[in-house]
Amino acid sequence: MKFQLTILGSSSATPVRNRFPSSQLLNINEKLFLIDCGEATQIQLLRYGLKASRIDHIFISHMHGDHYFGLPGLLSTLHLNGRVKPLYLYGPPELMEIISLTLTHSQTRLRYPLEFYPVDPSEPGQIFENAEITVETIIMNHRIPCTGFLFREKARLPNIAREKIQEYEIPTQAIADIKQGADFTLPNGILIPNRELTIPPRPSRAFAYCADTLVKPDIVSQIKTVDLLYHEATFMNEMLDRANETFHSTAAQAAAIALEAKVKKLVIGHFSARYRELSPLLTEARAVFPATELAKEGTVFQVGEPASS
Repeated sequence: MKFQLTILGSSSATPVRNRFPSSQLLNINEKLFLIDCGEATQIQLLRYGLKASRIDHIFISHMHGDHYFGLPGLLSTLHLNGRVKPLYLYGPPELMEIISLTLTHSQTRLRYPLEFYPVDPSEPGQIFENAEITVETIIMNHRIPCTGFLFREKARLPNIAREKIQEYEIPTQAIADIKQGADFTLPNGILIPNRELTIPPRPSRAFAYCADTLVKPDIVSQIKTVDLLYHEATFMNEMLDRANETFHSTAAQAAAIALEAKVKKLVIGHFSARYRELSPLLTEARAVFPATELAKEGTVFQVGEPASS
């Protein structure tokens, strides 16, 4: 099952040359989830050959414009392109007020249902579930209410050890129960334990998106051992006072969270416009957590090990 993250925007507050405000696209088994929607998100989708029409779920972290100013335009484009299937939007309660005002004063009635689910920024909780994944909120500490999002695969059933099924001549109709954990009793009364008949599934994969926040150690237990962590790193540690003043994190702080949480890979982004060159931020983070990468526009990150099915 595919589990890939594409960076659409990595800048904080304002666009900078080839960097755009925050936006990421998550592809989970060819289902597309948009995370934040800064200015020019739909231009970036076009640039990287990603079809906006395939996006069914949009998650907005908070009400600072660099995280949602691209949303009204994207909704309008989907309308003009003839979308009729529902679009599901998750975000701060105030978000729908902005969208409704925009639609009202442009005299636009969307051709498709827009289903809005307000997110509680006070405590973490599950906000989405389908047959394959769950999505939980991660509570950030920003100047205004802000949530991150944790995308996690559901536990998979074990695989059948086919050579054992053949060896014991186990009938096909028993396989479903075996996958659910049942043992099997042969006609002669010998019990074959489930562990001998199955192969453990690969571990479930997870991606955590930690949006704008002061460094927040209490999120570590929630994001423990995730395959991929995105954590904002607006400043370098030399700007720690400015980071604290604006409720943001430094590259070193993001790396320290990744280290404590024992994540497999860290991606840092939401870079201040003051940094034309990003390699110093990467160097600072890697000094603490070597498995760090930059959230550069167009970069695709695999979440965990690729799955064959």
